[in-house]
Amino acid sequence: MDLLEPFQFSFFTNGLIVATLAGALCGLVGVFVVLRGMSYIGHGLSHAIFGGAVASYVLSINFYLGAGVWGLVSTLLIGGVSRRRSIGADAAIGVITTASFAVGLVLISRYDSFTRNFEAALFGNVLGVTATDIYVLTLVAVATCAAIFFRYRALLFTTFDSDVADVFGVSTARTDALLSLALAATVISTMQILGVTLVAAALVIPTVIARMLSNSFGHIVLLSAAIGAASGFVGMNLSYHLDVSSGATIVLVCAGVFALVFLATTRGRRTMSARTS
Repeated sequence: MDLLEPFQFSFFTNGLIVATLAGALCGLVGVFVVLRGMSYIGHGLSHAIFGGAVASYVLSINFYLGAGVWGLVSTLLIGGVSRRRSIGADAAIGVITTASFAVGLVLISRYDSFTRNFEAALFGNVLGVTATDIYVLTLVAVATCAAIFFRYRALLFTTFDSDVADVFGVSTARTDALLSLALAATVISTMQILGVTLVAAALVIPTVIARMLSNSFGHIVLLSAAIGAASGFVGMNLSYHLDVSSGATIVLVCAGVFALVFLATTRGRRTMSARTS
């Protein structure tokens, strides 16, 4: 088996670049999503944005514009509904995101022709990315890194103790809005690559692995992004040689790393406990 064979194809190299970049971006944003207990929001938002993606094609609107506006409105609706004391945040996410996803399915069943394959939106199609997808993903990645760099202290403070952050003058509302915007942009820019059903896994698994390896927030951020990028790179190569879905392979590679780290850290703790007892 020639491991360098796929690199002669431009579609593969483009796919490899975006898969690695998407993995790193999801791993980076996923740190704040997981440590804030927002994993369900990432999962639900990806389903909500699917409805906007379908609507944008039906109305002949640019995908990123239509999905972006839909995602922003969904985020605001979730926030507004969850403020009702009788309705929890998880229930608000469940109602709004599933309704939005259902709208997308209804539109697909109603209209026969679309300019893009919606199986790619559901399950991802890394090898089908366009130059526009690459530019948008790169722009989102750069903007997200810049936002985290300049707002690092505020994000760190609000992630672990938002009540105290308010007391010390940190605008938690602005910080939460910034994180919601970054999350929505990440989901939108990676949807065509990983698919609606797999974006949530790419957001969560790298951070969980990093959290098992380190207790330092800074190290977790770097490790999560690195694990996401490595999973994207390895998963793309494996998917080509095994002739299987790229998005699913990337997630399975990440899950495999999780299993190995989990077993290793569990065994390490047992050994330390045995020595101290």
